[in-house]
Amino acid sequence: MALNYIWIGLFAVGIVVGLVKLIFMGDTTTLPSMMDSTFEMSKTAFEMTLGLTGTLTLWMGILKVGEDSGLVARLAKFLSPVLCKLFPDIPKNHPALGSIFMNVSANMLGLDNAATPVGLKAMQEMQTLNTKKDTASNSMIMFLTLNTSGLTIIPVSIMAYRAQYHAADPSDVFIPLLLTTMCSTLVGLLVVSIYQRINLFQKAFLVMFSVIALLVASLFTAMMGMNPEQMQAFCRVLTSIILLGAIAVFLYAGVRKKLNVYDTFVEGAKGGFKVAVSLIPYVVAILVAVGVFRASGALDMLIDGIRWCVSGIGLNTDFVDAVPVALLKPLNGSGARGMMLETFTSFGPDSFVGHLASVLQGSTDTTFYILAIYFGSVGIKKYRYAVKCGLLADFAGMIAAVFISYFFFG
Repeated sequence: MALNYIWIGLFAVGIVVGLVKLIFMGDTTTLPSMMDSTFEMSKTAFEMTLGLTGTLTLWMGILKVGEDSGLVARLAKFLSPVLCKLFPDIPKNHPALGSIFMNVSANMLGLDNAATPVGLKAMQEMQTLNTKKDTASNSMIMFLTLNTSGLTIIPVSIMAYRAQYHAADPSDVFIPLLLTTMCSTLVGLLVVSIYQRINLFQKAFLVMFSVIALLVASLFTAMMGMNPEQMQAFCRVLTSIILLGAIAVFLYAGVRKKLNVYDTFVEGAKGGFKVAVSLIPYVVAILVAVGVFRASGALDMLIDGIRWCVSGIGLNTDFVDAVPVALLKPLNGSGARGMMLETFTSFGPDSFVGHLASVLQGSTDTTFYILAIYFGSVGIKKYRYAVKCGLLADFAGMIAAVFISYFFFG
């Protein structure tokens, strides 16, 4: 219901602003621009989903091999001490636990192309346990919040964009980004745990947090002393090893199980194509609403209003120029990325605003896009408190990004 109000609100505010400009200011360009944006964003949404089809087809096929070989079940059994407490509604050794772990791991390593198919597979598996097929279960909400909070250890794409715009040190946002995404993830996890009455001070969780901290520290230690080019090369090689290694392990498990690996892959891949096609209406709905809101000038008016309020209470307004990235990030990843690159062009990647835009871009994930495609893929219409938890995690990440950026770059 909350997403419904936000979706209608984006359209309504955009249309009202456009009409006000036409009637009171004689602006005859805004409404046509808004109309053009509906066609442009519809095309973008379709192309985005079409581009996702190949990736979905590949990874759904690979996951089918892993599922039929029993590898996913063994992975779920290994992780059950932690995941069963975080997702108490999912039975021990259920394959959904293995898919959840792989999705979260892929997100942490910045492997977006691998994370989405695995996440959709996890949603399908959780839906088989859901007693109310049109309503989000507790497990689904926990899973979606972990996704929307966007915990990323290796922000490869952001460092690459900074290098493309000739930043003096493209990797100088590495630590600020890591701290920021950890803040958003911890807040999201805490809020959902309060809703679902999950005790986070159990031994299993404390061990998990300690292991994550150790891995982060080890990764940071390994990358210390590297120049930007070496760091990016290291990240690319590590990413390639993880992805290709996962494919090799899944195929080996299928061969060892004496499966017809090719037929099993094709069977799973067909499901990936169907899922991709089913996502098109949800992606179009979100992106068109965002396009109308932005083309109307409502976003610029909102930014100017924030600047006026911040200035009025005597605070530093340097961060306001990066706010468009924060506002667009929950709605549209490509839009937020475009605003980040626009900030690089206007202020430079090594300016305070350029650094802050980079941190904001990586602080959280595209909440509404993720909610739309993940819930849409299994026919969920009632989101319950999922939107609230996702937005609270986003807000925490944005606030943390501002303070952390002032500390490192201010």
